[in-house]
Amino acid sequence: MTGETAFSRNYRDLSRRQGTEAGFQFEFSCSRCRDAWRSPFEPYGSGRAAGWLGRGAGMARSLLGGQTGHTLSRAADGLAGAGWGKARDEAFGRAVDSAQRHFSRCARCTGQVCGRCWDADQGLCLKCAPDTAAEVLAAKRRGLNREAAKQAQQAGEAQGARYDVDTARQLVCPQCSTETGGGAFCHGCGHRLAQQDACASCHTDLPAGAAFCPGCGTPRGQGG
Repeated sequence: MTGETAFSRNYRDLSRRQGTEAGFQFEFSCSRCRDAWRSPFEPYGSGRAAGWLGRGAGMARSLLGGQTGHTLSRAADGLAGAGWGKARDEAFGRAVDSAQRHFSRCARCTGQVCGRCWDADQGLCLKCAPDTAAEVLAAKRRGLNREAAKQAQQAGEAQGARYDVDTARQLVCPQCSTETGGGAFCHGCGHRLAQQDACASCHTDLPAGAAFCPGCGTPRGQGG
């Protein structure tokens, strides 16, 4: 198995092709916990030289004109790119050799894992062969949560059986728009909630916005 195949899903290329900080570096991560390890940084001489040449191109554009600066810029790109591919592949190979001393390959899932996620006795990662003590504790907590949720549901059902579902409620005060939580009075302005006006003559409930009583025809606000 090649190094690139072994780490095909859990590495990042942090290399820089050109500039004064040009060089090769790769970050490898554990396929279980995602903790990362970075290979030592390797300078890329041609890329650094291209960076200095690129700076010169910028100065040339300012002092000598656009064409000279453009020529130098193309030369910098060519210098950086000439040996990049081969140098990068070689650096990656060295990085993989180093990474394989920090990671182990699980025989079951083929993932590359760090030392904390590796069971050397079994030759398996802790995802495929979980720690027994940890699994027991986790199972206990799942059982505790499941039983507590069952009791909470039963308590809620008992409380719901006593809940007055027939009383009218207003969740928003019509006077100040405060959310009331279904109380009898608004805690924002004290307005009495969910109380329908009644006809002064026959005491029939008056629908919101009604100008006359639907029971006796008396104008709203008159009678008595």
